[in-house]
Amino acid sequence: MSQVETPSQQLTRLIEEEWEFRLEADPLFATVVGDHRYDDRLPSATEEEHSRRLGFWRSLLQRLQKIDPAGLPANQRLDWEILVRLLDIEIGEIEFHTYRIPICKTFGFPMDLPDQLPHLMPLRTVSDYESYLARLDAFPRFFQEQIGVMRNGLATGYVPARVTLDGLDQTLSQFLVSDPTASPFWSPLSGIPSSLDGREQDRLTAEAHRVVSGSVVPAYRALLEFLVQEYLPRARSNIAASELPDGPAFYRHRVRAYTSLDLTPEAVHRTGLEEVARIRSEMEAVMGQVGFQGSFSDLREFLRTDSRFYATSKDALLRETAYVLKRIDGELPRMFGKLPRMPYGIRPIPDASAPGSTAAYYLPPTGDGQHAGFYYVNTYDLPSRPLYEIEALSLHEAVPGHHLQIALQQELDLPAFRRFGGFTAFVEGWALYAERLGLEMGFYQDPYSNLGRLSYEMWRACRLVVDTGIHALQWPRQTAIDLMASNTFSTPLNIANEVDRYIAWPGQALAYKIGELKIRELRSRAERDLRPRFDARDFHDLVLGSGAVPLDVLERMVLNWVQERAA
Repeated sequence: MSQVETPSQQLTRLIEEEWEFRLEADPLFATVVGDHRYDDRLPSATEEEHSRRLGFWRSLLQRLQKIDPAGLPANQRLDWEILVRLLDIEIGEIEFHTYRIPICKTFGFPMDLPDQLPHLMPLRTVSDYESYLARLDAFPRFFQEQIGVMRNGLATGYVPARVTLDGLDQTLSQFLVSDPTASPFWSPLSGIPSSLDGREQDRLTAEAHRVVSGSVVPAYRALLEFLVQEYLPRARSNIAASELPDGPAFYRHRVRAYTSLDLTPEAVHRTGLEEVARIRSEMEAVMGQVGFQGSFSDLREFLRTDSRFYATSKDALLRETAYVLKRIDGELPRMFGKLPRMPYGIRPIPDASAPGSTAAYYLPPTGDGQHAGFYYVNTYDLPSRPLYEIEALSLHEAVPGHHLQIALQQELDLPAFRRFGGFTAFVEGWALYAERLGLEMGFYQDPYSNLGRLSYEMWRACRLVVDTGIHALQWPRQTAIDLMASNTFSTPLNIANEVDRYIAWPGQALAYKIGELKIRELRSRAERDLRPRFDARDFHDLVLGSGAVPLDVLERMVLNWVQERAA
């Protein structure tokens, strides 16, 4: 007679089942988290595969909801709640057919693959290199599947805004190399270990020439031809997500998914306007501190054009950034009781994607411990990369922002789906909170650097206004650009790229300010209620100690902690 599973055992089994399905369905994600069983594969991107995933996650969600969380231990109740909410988001993404718009000029599989594959795969043995080459050899199949779902998107109304594709043809053209060794996918192949047998080295090199020339380049050429001949001519002129099929419902789903709260677009818009007004007054106070004689627009022009604020070379920009990062490292123990073991590095954003990319981004470490986290800095168009933004940008993207939070999360004693997943409002909210934390850590001593911090905070406040303005209130693109240009010190190129990113990625831009406001609110409540017993290190360890949870869950955790401390 078989033993009846307890609710705890049922949940453990379902968590393991979901994780195994996810790794098998997305071999690239499996590599990132350190599972190398699928290193020779790329995902399937067909309509049938998306239907398969949808069916599995719907079924799993139904089975999860049959488990009464009241019968689970406290830690598993949280696992249950988080998995239910993550699956609900995943299901919504497929139901709204977001996979039918997989590319834009800022991100998407054509740019993700050269970022990920050369840097994240283990490449030490012959088998490792064979897996890498097998993935490159699968490019034609994978790209054709993506083209197939994009054609379905054209036929069913899931079409990107034209402005989000501007310049993508030039980006794709850079991958059409006649010399395989000039491809960004060649970089790992130029360092085949000398410890390998010479004949194996020659065989792998010959195979690499064949694969890059015969699979990678033709795949990018086919995508470029599709883009120019079919996709660009039919891209939509309007930019609002509400113009997509069932667009208003889709955008409400995105607001919930990216804020982890049940907020209306109108409420988010109002919050954004309030924050814009508050931060503007702080900026004007710093203007008085530096004794600037002139209007706000005069200051903006001064910061955008004075040569003292800009590096004269790419190496100089990277050196200045590295110096700031090392200073930050030395201050971390004052603010955190627990720090991650995994280090991080700094790299320039690849030349192929830099023109359409943001000022910086972060790539997390792999789960096998073989690749560190990396802070990518955009060195393209140096007059668009002001030095007064470096402190805030580094605090956000590296430490104590993304790297500290994500690397620490990967080292927690949690189920894998929580160590390698989570909620954007927490992740981005924490990183924006980390920018402000720099004040307590002794940074922004230069008032212009503090203006850079305030400009970045204003940027995130404007995102609440602009994202909802575009996707819910039908704002034209220029209105969004004008609002950001009149309230921040960022350069025109950055502003245009960022606005186009919001158009291409509805809702994501809301996560930053909504998350940061919640973390700051919770800290203020803890400081008020605990008074002398409040310790910032303990608070930060608590906030980071359960991974990237929904904001309402974080609120519950912090209030319970305050209550226990007060007692």
